[in-house]
Amino acid sequence: MIALLRKYLPLLGVVAGYRKDDLPSDLAAGLTTAVMLVPQAMAYAMLAGLPPIAGLYASVAPLALYALFGTSRQLAIGPVAMVSLLVASGVGDLAPAGTDAFIAHAVLLAAMVGVIQLGMGLVRAGFLVNFLAHPVISGFTAAAAIIIGFSQLEHLLGVDLARTHHVHKIFAQALEELGAVNVATVVLSVASGTLLIALKRWQPLFPRALAVVVLGSLGVWIFDLAGRGVAIVGEVPGGFPLPGLPAFEWAAVQKLAPVAAAIALVGFMESISVAKAFARRKRHQVGRAQGYSIDANQELVALGMANIGGALFSAYPVTGGFSRTAVNAQAGARSTLAGLVTAAVVALTLLFLTPLFTYLPKAVLAAIIVTAVLDLVDIAEVVHLWRVKRSDLALLLITFLATLALGIEQGILIGVTASLLWFIVRSTHPHIAVLGRIPGTRVYRNVARHSDAETVPGTLIVRMDASFYFGNVTFLTDTLHQLEADLGPLNTVILDASAINNLDSSADAALRDLLSDYKARDITFLLARVKGPVKDVLERSGFIDHIGRHALADDVADAVERAGGGDPRRGGIGQAAPPRPSA
Repeated sequence: MIALLRKYLPLLGVVAGYRKDDLPSDLAAGLTTAVMLVPQAMAYAMLAGLPPIAGLYASVAPLALYALFGTSRQLAIGPVAMVSLLVASGVGDLAPAGTDAFIAHAVLLAAMVGVIQLGMGLVRAGFLVNFLAHPVISGFTAAAAIIIGFSQLEHLLGVDLARTHHVHKIFAQALEELGAVNVATVVLSVASGTLLIALKRWQPLFPRALAVVVLGSLGVWIFDLAGRGVAIVGEVPGGFPLPGLPAFEWAAVQKLAPVAAAIALVGFMESISVAKAFARRKRHQVGRAQGYSIDANQELVALGMANIGGALFSAYPVTGGFSRTAVNAQAGARSTLAGLVTAAVVALTLLFLTPLFTYLPKAVLAAIIVTAVLDLVDIAEVVHLWRVKRSDLALLLITFLATLALGIEQGILIGVTASLLWFIVRSTHPHIAVLGRIPGTRVYRNVARHSDAETVPGTLIVRMDASFYFGNVTFLTDTLHQLEADLGPLNTVILDASAINNLDSSADAALRDLLSDYKARDITFLLARVKGPVKDVLERSGFIDHIGRHALADDVADAVERAGGGDPRRGGIGQAAPPRPSA
């Protein structure tokens, strides 16, 4: 029973094995992360179209609940730019930003995201996130970063712009409003951005977001910049919200369902990637025996509980963020208790310190957002994919352009669809190699890659590097027939099945058709290196009885010997490569 509780409530295990020496480090890390989180959470709430205070609401209950259920010791939960943008996009279709209806829908969205993530975790469906290919995520985040940056132009310039997620429309509006730009706001924006970038480069552990918030607020107060048109946050309500169920509207649930699913998956992807990276780094530092691992399904449960619990306290959707996690880890966090400390500090801020944010300029919050998302545009990844795998680069660009042109949800949907279609195309057109013998050995290799490999006269030896199933049955049979047509008369065909891990009934039927065809034309058909699971299927189907056990060889050399080494009178294959480029 205790073991079961520790499995689903990892904090119990942390407390049971907690050492007094870890407490100072966790306290320092929790306080440091809170100092960073407070201004960042307010900025991201503004990005989501919510009052800045909503970011603080999303930084208390979710953090405490993740500390109870999560398996990462360093992951810092809270509002992030990507999820904030998705909230603004999804809820913006139902109500104007900042209104009571918008806030209510954002809270409902948090509950929906939590239910989806919790459900996925309970049914152990964490594998579904594998459908979000890395190039798709990279393209989506790069486009989202550009959209986020342009969405803050109104606050950086001090002009009113219509809210839209189409970059070209925002840019066009900004050009039209250049004459109305508030100079004081622009100066404040440039100064804040420059200071944030400089501190990040030369003092990465310094609480730079807090520094610009303090300096910007002091500047507004001292020089009366609010009177000169600089927009400020204004009065921030203090106190912690009372718990309550989100306002439920079935029509809103139906409209928010797609964006809730997108946030659930994207949020989990971001969170699990960060958690695994820091867990791996920790194992390298202290050794595998003292390190820890991440349970993906338990992480879904933890994120689900964090979002459901947050919705009870007026929070919008949250997930784990890289920058805060990095600060948390560098500050010495050794357990999830650091998250509890962060939550406590934010709660105290809500109770006693909200009057200090009255003169906080929105331009400073916008500068925090823009500088935070600069790293999301990963040019190095584009260069890497150009060199390594251009088909993956195409997926990245498709997702990037679709997100910019059509919108957030549509962009990621198109990216996922494109990656699945490309997977289907690749699996239905697998790599097939013609094999030849390396002189002086019993080893057979791809003749397109090994110039010294010699094919056996009258014998065609091919290897298919994929599972054999209904999707690629036609491709294999067509390739075999094309090779035979190109290379002349044969007396033996050998299929090297070493790379075939699975075989379905359609593939079994195709093998029967090939065998019948070759028998009718007096061509010997042999299989080499058939794996156990594949052989089991062929046994149950009766194919092995049909072809004869002598036709199953332990290796290609054995199959060639059983076939008599080929018949030179029947013609040779020579050094021809298969019709498809080798990969």
